[in-house]
Amino acid sequence: MRYSLLLIDDSPEICQLMGMYLQRQGYDILVAHDGHEGLRKLSKNRPDLVLLDIMMPDIDGWQVCQQIRQISDVPIIMVTAKTHEQDIVRGLGLGADDYVTKPFDLSELCARIKAVLRRSQLPGASSPPPVLQDDWLYVDIRKRVVKAGGQLVDLTPTEFRLLKELVRELDRVVPHQRLLEVVWGPEYTDQLHYLKLYIRYLRQKLEKDPRRPRYLLTEWGVGYRLRDFRPAP
Repeated sequence: MRYSLLLIDDSPEICQLMGMYLQRQGYDILVAHDGHEGLRKLSKNRPDLVLLDIMMPDIDGWQVCQQIRQISDVPIIMVTAKTHEQDIVRGLGLGADDYVTKPFDLSELCARIKAVLRRSQLPGASSPPPVLQDDWLYVDIRKRVVKAGGQLVDLTPTEFRLLKELVRELDRVVPHQRLLEVVWGPEYTDQLHYLKLYIRYLRQKLEKDPRRPRYLLTEWGVGYRLRDFRPAP
């Protein structure tokens, strides 16, 4: 399968460099030099993945990422010179699937693209996971419906993949490395900060009191467990 990538970056030089390299790796390349053009090309061409710069005129990458997530689950990799941890946290929180800082090695970028595309194409489990429900939380993975306190919860693609894996291993401790490999890919098994960040996001969205979680439980030094909260038969 030949994948198409949309590069959204206001630097023609960077777009040309990245585009030429990625074309040689077998990708079809679309280019946009500002956020509005990027959103138009996304809507018209439906690429398989977006490479998104942050510092752009008119509307920046933060706003573009937010608008993409309102209309599409397309994988997004932010490619930017902003290297502070709070910027990485912000990008992932807005729904980006990965974050690569400039300057970067093009072979590393290509490996990240392959990893994100691979996990976005993973098929679902052959047997549907259980529907979980109690007086606060409702989770139906098969229908992609999650409610907390009676309100629909909007999950990013990465948050949903993480929750899905925890549901699949319901009431069992899932090791850190296993979650990183399944949700992000084998290239990410040492990126524990990604997992901790997304567990925090899920707790903020699902728990009544994220500081005292009832559902997403930490097994210190090992991994995480989703408690089985179905009513007893």
